[in-house]
Amino acid sequence: MNLPNKLTLGRIILVPFFTAALLISFPYNSVAALVLFSVASITDMFDGKIARKNDLVTDFGKFADPLADKILVLAALLCFIQLGLCDCVAVIIILLREFTVTSIRLIAASKGKVVAANIWGKIKTVSQMIAVIAILVMQSALNFGLAGLFESLPIERIFFIVGESLIWISTFFAVVSGIIYIKQNKSFISEM
Repeated sequence: MNLPNKLTLGRIILVPFFTAALLISFPYNSVAALVLFSVASITDMFDGKIARKNDLVTDFGKFADPLADKILVLAALLCFIQLGLCDCVAVIIILLREFTVTSIRLIAASKGKVVAANIWGKIKTVSQMIAVIAILVMQSALNFGLAGLFESLPIERIFFIVGESLIWISTFFAVVSGIIYIKQNKSFISEM
């Protein structure tokens, strides 16, 4: 297994640790979750660059890399629902997009074709990772007592609105990238 694929698997392995850090209440758990999510996100940037630079692109990587991104981001979003940090409607839309795109990929794979992510899928993933990291940064700031510094402001409410806005922006990119993905791969859909 080459280095980019190991980084992709490492990202998947980090998900349970990230989830535990986010959901288990302990001092500065949001900070721990932020660090774990950030490390996992950075591996996403490096695995692709290393694979392309060193001609290590594999069919496994084309399939597993976007799958690892989906697992990481959806774990974060589902945890955010449980913690009351985001609305479930956006997450349902994102899930619908992810299941649709993954289904098309599986159909293509059954025909011997590997469909790599396009630029819109990458924009979607980056916007989701930015949204998750921003929410984790805001939660970490609350862990450090930032709300107490601004007693006259509803800082938790402001953070919630900012986080929701970022999630809805990433949801917009999810829908756009999903529509483009469906249009680009309609030949696989027509064979269903």
